[in-house]
Amino acid sequence: MKKIEETIYKHYGLNVSHLTPQQGGWSALAYKMIAGDRTYFLKIYEKSRASTLKWTALINEYVPVLIWLQQHSSLNGKIPVPRVTKDGNYQCSNADGIFLLYDYIEGETIGNRDLTDNQVVQLANIIAELHSYDEQLPIKTQHLKEDFSIPFVSQLKQLINGQSIAPLDVREVIDQHSEQLSELIDEIEKRSRDLPQRPLRNVLCHTDLHNWNLMIAKEQVILIDWEGLRLAPVEADFMFLVGQPYYETFLSAYRKRHPDFALIPDVLRFYQVRRRLEDTWEWLEQLLFDQQESHERTKTLSSLTKELQEMAD
Repeated sequence: MKKIEETIYKHYGLNVSHLTPQQGGWSALAYKMIAGDRTYFLKIYEKSRASTLKWTALINEYVPVLIWLQQHSSLNGKIPVPRVTKDGNYQCSNADGIFLLYDYIEGETIGNRDLTDNQVVQLANIIAELHSYDEQLPIKTQHLKEDFSIPFVSQLKQLINGQSIAPLDVREVIDQHSEQLSELIDEIEKRSRDLPQRPLRNVLCHTDLHNWNLMIAKEQVILIDWEGLRLAPVEADFMFLVGQPYYETFLSAYRKRHPDFALIPDVLRFYQVRRRLEDTWEWLEQLLFDQQESHERTKTLSSLTKELQEMAD
């Protein structure tokens, strides 16, 4: 904790009086932090994790967009925006991790609970507003533009084909699903080549819409965890919404802003398959490259097995 407190003081000029671990997400550690008379939320991406580069590479690209949205759109108060350091940077770091600091949101994550109709409408309004902004934004967004890349596939293929070493228990799970994984990889490689040639419209998309990224604070829905912010076809968000029990309610509210909206099935399919394979690789990456305690590794292997079984259903 001392290293964290020293880093916060060095870069934000804040004297930390309390630092309490919170439930973190897939990508980072989380802390509730008190300094002076204010409460903050601290997110730390561990440098020891193989996935950290993916989650942090575009911080300096997506945070300016969040700041612009906070200042110029109806999303103010509905999205969290990191605080800048004393030097005006969006992030800071020490030997162990990369830090993002936010004002603390007094609320609760929706998580496993169902959304109410009112919450669905609020979410639809947030996404409809987000999708109103395209490549004409008055700030740099070129590094956020969707390129339909699949950078994890080459390593995944090597693993499936036995060209890379894996622990026996991991190899056993992969071998049970290798045929289906290979079929999905063939499909996604073809779509990855074809879609960049299409004249698809890109808009701002969150790309990780699920209940663990939704909070309720004073009855207001807040959409958190914006590492995946991209300029992409709307299907990048709708892949999480299609099939949900509240989809028709969402769609009714969304179409008030976008009456001509229509899904493009093969684009939707690209995002659905890429997400499945990407999540599979995330679990594998942890098992192959991260230093995990025995109980953590057991949990990760179980999550990988569940992911692959759901893929087969």
